[in-house]
Amino acid sequence: MHDESLLSTLVADLVTDLPAVVRLQKVVSTLRQHFACGAVVLLKQEQDILKPLAATGLVREALGRRFMIAQHPRLATILAARDSVRFEPDSALPDPYDGLIEASPDGHLAVHDCMGISLYIEGQCWGVLTLDALQPGTFDEHAKQALQRASLLVEAAIRIGQMEQTIRALRNSRRDNEYALAHSPDTGIEIIGNSAALHSVLQELDVVASSDLPVLLLGETGVGKELFARQLHRHSSRAEQPLIYVNCAALPESLAESELFGHTKGAYSGATAERGGRFDSAHNGTIFLDEVGELPSSVQAKLLRVLQNGEIQRLGSDRSHVVNVRVVAATNRDLKQQVKDGDFRADLYHRLSVYPLPIPPLRERRGDISLLAGHFLELNRARLGLRSLRLSTEAEAMLTHYKWPGNVRELEHTISRAAIKALSQGARRNDIISIDASLLDLPTVPDAPAVSEVPIELPTGNRIDMKATLQRVQRQLIEQALKRSDYKWAHAARILDLDPSNLHKLAQKLGVK
Repeated sequence: MHDESLLSTLVADLVTDLPAVVRLQKVVSTLRQHFACGAVVLLKQEQDILKPLAATGLVREALGRRFMIAQHPRLATILAARDSVRFEPDSALPDPYDGLIEASPDGHLAVHDCMGISLYIEGQCWGVLTLDALQPGTFDEHAKQALQRASLLVEAAIRIGQMEQTIRALRNSRRDNEYALAHSPDTGIEIIGNSAALHSVLQELDVVASSDLPVLLLGETGVGKELFARQLHRHSSRAEQPLIYVNCAALPESLAESELFGHTKGAYSGATAERGGRFDSAHNGTIFLDEVGELPSSVQAKLLRVLQNGEIQRLGSDRSHVVNVRVVAATNRDLKQQVKDGDFRADLYHRLSVYPLPIPPLRERRGDISLLAGHFLELNRARLGLRSLRLSTEAEAMLTHYKWPGNVRELEHTISRAAIKALSQGARRNDIISIDASLLDLPTVPDAPAVSEVPIELPTGNRIDMKATLQRVQRQLIEQALKRSDYKWAHAARILDLDPSNLHKLAQKLGVK
């Protein structure tokens, strides 16, 4: 593909009516084809990190990684330059994608070429575009110039997506300032994943966030209920006001009332001065009551009063005052059963559960496991000062098939423990460290049915069309691999031990794609 052809193809990608994410994915795919390289990644800058938005040629878990700019000198160098930058194959600077290139048979990168360019939208640095190749000499001065020209169209694709998002938000906004609040830069920890179950919850959460209704987050231990509470607050009209976190399970019964509602001087031994409680701190904002089912019955009545009238009364005082607080609660308990057992007030339960929102466990978000694993791998790589940390194919399969009773928290601890074990067993910090299944220390789980176990029935008659029969078996193998991998083609290719491009060609030939 000549440079003129590249530019015309990119222009065609721009004018085609596509969702923004699909448009960006087509752009990086076009660039990878033109430059004949191993991977192309589009990363958006969010404060001091770079987040992959569209990528081709990387293993799936890489999309869940968040790259700290200060810890990746190549990315920092690209960001600091306005022109395209190329790193020689013998560059001493580590590449952020070492061990993550999908086309590499063993997942390791011995030598490769790399170049990239910073992207600017309306004069502000938006992020970077990177290109990696396994073979040295893939990129030259002509390629740098071609990337410089192509970057203008990549920036245009990003800008078109932003304009479309703005138009949709303005159409859906109910108040003049709702868009500005709902789309202010997120701070804190990100909810990672793109499974249908997660998208459904986030869409529901965004809708209820615009109201002031109490929300009850329901879910097992470790699903990340606090993250969803933070997301709800960020997308609410109270986003610029405080979000106060209270772990109800950690409140001693004797101090719970004072902690929540405050106390007067001399209210109890040690109360040497009047002090406001957590509800006072959350005035005009949101209070998050985690493990609300653990609240003592004496405090439940006062909490009910806050929900009914917005009034609180400090311990030791006979006067009440009004606070304007939105209540978001969370529990891993069955509050309905606690009500039946007399351990939780029925009227309080109905007040808290005006809008119950179940958070799906990780076993119902299997498509997100690789992304979350990649996120935790990058965190541990940075904490331990490693060059590269990745999963072996067997380890990734084990993570995907495990049921995760401890949910996301268990996954995080599993990755952290495995990284430390790899170091303790002799891995060097400058190596590309691969975490094998044995390092995960997970209970043995029943093996998934082998893809090769496809029943073959001989056609009736005296003659067999060998070619047609083999094609039928190939179709069945591909369909089973796609089903097992949640219809992720790169993962299906690994299961079938095929190069991804060859799998795509075979699927098209067989009519699967």
